[in-house]
Amino acid sequence: MPIYNAPVEDMMFLFEKLRDNKNYNEIERYKEVTPDLVKDILEEAAKINQNLILPLAKAGDENPAVLENGVVRTPPGYKDAYKKYIEDGWTSLSCDPKYGGQGMPKTVSAFFDEMLSSASLSFKLYSELSIGAYNCINHHATDEIKDKYLPKIVEGKWSGTMCLTEPVCGTDLGLLKTKAVSQADGTYKISGQKIFITSGDHDLTENIIHLVLARASDSPAGTKGISLFLVPKFLVKEDGVIGPRNGISTGSIENKMGIKGSATCVLNFDEATGYMIGQKDKGLNAMFTMMNLERIVVGIQGLGISEIAYQNSLAYAKERKQGKTNNTKSTNGADFIIEHADIRRSLLNMKSIIEGERALCFWLSQQTEVSLHHTDEKIKQEASDYVSLMTPVVKSLFTDLAVEITNDAMQIHGGYGYTKDQGIEQFYRDNRITPIYEGTNSVQAADLVFRKLSNRNGNIINRFLEMIKLDCKSENEKIKPFTKEFNYYHELLSKFSNWIEDKNKSEKDDVSAAANDYLRTLGYVSVAYAWIKVLEASFKNFDENKEFYEDKINTAKFYFEKVLPRSEQHYKTAISGSSNIMKFKFN
Repeated sequence: MPIYNAPVEDMMFLFEKLRDNKNYNEIERYKEVTPDLVKDILEEAAKINQNLILPLAKAGDENPAVLENGVVRTPPGYKDAYKKYIEDGWTSLSCDPKYGGQGMPKTVSAFFDEMLSSASLSFKLYSELSIGAYNCINHHATDEIKDKYLPKIVEGKWSGTMCLTEPVCGTDLGLLKTKAVSQADGTYKISGQKIFITSGDHDLTENIIHLVLARASDSPAGTKGISLFLVPKFLVKEDGVIGPRNGISTGSIENKMGIKGSATCVLNFDEATGYMIGQKDKGLNAMFTMMNLERIVVGIQGLGISEIAYQNSLAYAKERKQGKTNNTKSTNGADFIIEHADIRRSLLNMKSIIEGERALCFWLSQQTEVSLHHTDEKIKQEASDYVSLMTPVVKSLFTDLAVEITNDAMQIHGGYGYTKDQGIEQFYRDNRITPIYEGTNSVQAADLVFRKLSNRNGNIINRFLEMIKLDCKSENEKIKPFTKEFNYYHELLSKFSNWIEDKNKSEKDDVSAAANDYLRTLGYVSVAYAWIKVLEASFKNFDENKEFYEDKINTAKFYFEKVLPRSEQHYKTAISGSSNIMKFKFN
């Protein structure tokens, strides 16, 4: 079975040394969230993930969720683990104390999300959508609905899903056919079929609360006629007690490449009772509250799987002997493969990406909390714009690079990586869904270049570029070689952004063809920005822990020398345009 040690030291470094967002530190509700408290939480989180949840990854892969006589059964060990998981309060970590939550900020809960993704993504998915449903209901439902459903979701006794996709439509939700017929009592009868529903049915919770997109009988076609409905698996009586089964049945469980322990269901709604959430025909707006959070969380899934893939690759490289290096240390036999330059390059590539991503995610977590809870509306809006800009980047870059990292992990393990014995190939299979989740990464790239760079609040990308350039000015002579490189690629990104803006006015095919390259460039430069912040803290606090900070500095050096230069290739590829692509004739 793979090994996993939660990177608590690195997480605490970020929380203690990079919690430098002035606006975040002004949020009153988080003044009591001290480093000592956070360390206690993360150490307990490490224990449950390493000891209880990690073994579930292999168990779920070998004994997937099954549908028997209309009942979905989770893999062996899941029920007992989930019981312990909710008894310890992990589902309530970031939820409002009003509904029984602990009120922890994203700067803490994101670390737990990463650990859980490393330990077992399949197990994580049973509670992950519950938090998304909680956020959506909390933002858009009536107080009556909130009081009735949220305490049980926060407690973990009830779970949640989001039901968007249908056989006729994937990302293009304007084509959906699920119908909602209004009733005299204010409820709706929901009829239709939803597919690819993560945790759509299972035996872990007493009830499952589905958030379903559907079209009311008198609503217009297209996305403007979509409403959002809360549709419980079991109806809930006025006193909160579970009543009879609603008109929902599970048609099948998808036979997937990975995350086999997670029940990805086809759900049939046959005049199921539903309750409208938010305004009529504004369902997509409400659902995006859930989807945008999930996109960031999916990026964290990629980060978590990358971390465990790296840890196992490093451990294997230290114990596997193969061949001799140019400066061999062996008198007879072979050297450990970690002595080979290419293996060291591969490991450092993983490490520099992972630690940079974690730092960028921590920066984004602070911005997210500012966008939600700061008292100044102008400051909230600016933070919200930055979160909007970075959401497709974190979702796409983190998951695409996780494909690269898990693939390299298999390569480091050689033939053993390809077999199921070591559990390494499962990292690749489990992660491979993350670039597809919540809108494929190409959809995210298109969203970025056509919608996110500018909005009604102006040119967001230029504000972001100006902000990070100012934030990376340092008088520390030791940082200047890094900032010199950063400034070069910052200027390249600025030129790329201007090119996108110009082409958006005349050659949209050029923009579409360049979208993924632009997202990657923005992503690599944003991670470099996070590394500059890490370097500032490392040089400033070097004498406190020389070994730790020297490791950070050398890892950053690899990122700037070997990873960041990828940006230039993406830029050069993109500005060649789309003429040949669009004129090419496929036979």
